Amino acid sequence: MGLAQYAVVPVQDEWGVLHDGDVRSRYATKEAAFESAVAAASLALRQGHEVHVSVPGREAGESALGS
Repeated sequence: MGLAQYAVVPVQDEWGVLHDGDVRSRYATKEAAFESAVAAASLALRQGHEVHVSVPGREAGESALGS
């Protein structure tokens, strides 16, 4: 099977999940984007793929959940 990669990324003042070179949805918080990425990664894992999920650390002045 292949490799499924999901990266939580900032998109203007929101967050998105980068997968296959595209960000399809936006989320109000980093936590919400992470939860979406993990749900997608879980499906990919069940299909037999190797899975990588990445989330950036907190920036100065940012809340722990990225809101």
